[in-house]
Amino acid sequence: MTDRIMLLDTASLYFRAFYGVPDKVKAADGTSVNAVRGLLDMIAKLVTAYEPTRLVACWDDDWRPAWRVDLLPSYKAHRVVEAVPAGTDIEEVPDPLEAQIPVIRDVLAALGIPVVGAAEHEADDVIGALATAADSPVDIVTGDRDLFQLIDDARGIRIVYTARGMSNLEIVDDAAVVSKYGVRAAQYADFAVLRGDPSDGLPGVAGIGEKSAASLLSAHGSLDDIRAAAAQGTGGTPAQRAKIAAASDYLDVAPAVVRVARDLTFAPFDDRLGDVDIDAAEALAEKWNLGSSMTRVLAALAR
Repeated sequence: MTDRIMLLDTASLYFRAFYGVPDKVKAADGTSVNAVRGLLDMIAKLVTAYEPTRLVACWDDDWRPAWRVDLLPSYKAHRVVEAVPAGTDIEEVPDPLEAQIPVIRDVLAALGIPVVGAAEHEADDVIGALATAADSPVDIVTGDRDLFQLIDDARGIRIVYTARGMSNLEIVDDAAVVSKYGVRAAQYADFAVLRGDPSDGLPGVAGIGEKSAASLLSAHGSLDDIRAAAAQGTGGTPAQRAKIAAASDYLDVAPAVVRVARDLTFAPFDDRLGDVDIDAAEALAEKWNLGSSMTRVLAALAR
């Protein structure tokens, strides 16, 4: 069987589970378990549908790295609820979800699914580094468009896109990015810089929307080439050149914020499916009332 690696954007999935699964079933102590049960159901469906041989739960060891904020202070600023101690940003996470995150980690450990993070980096960076180093086709499971930049048809790196829900999963390859945005996946990071993304606090270039960004990239190939042409008075319309020039300070730093890391190294870990601690999994299922969700994921992993 050909190896296929599946990389989970774990926080993206457990946030989706928390908001998408009704909070009706609780553990004996009253703890909500909708995010845990929802994540297990997602993993069961993903493993059954796409048949990976290797699986990694990529983790946000730092959801808003200081080096990105130093470059662009608006980066994810709208998600910060407090900063204590100085420089340590606390992400807004509902208390019932916060209580489930340790349970999620325990369950993943019992299922033999490694949780991999990197100091001062986000899960996106972990995914970028693992996908870049992969020696097999890769499925990246996420609802985050930023990771479209990693798509590489030649290497079999594609996105299993969850934005429309687990009942409407979408495979995103280079052709899908071109069809939707008018740019190649390799240009997507530059496209995002130009267009901006309010969900990440990325302002973009004022007056440059999706169509203008795609047109400029189609004509010039990359953000560096767009800027060089604009400086020479040859790129885009006079109005677009003025907008690019006015955004010079932003364009100096934004690409480093948007582009995911590709050169991180990790301690050795085993990502091959099958090393399940059945006793631990069943004990966790009983303790946290995970019921049929644990049954389904164990059956899927056993295949």
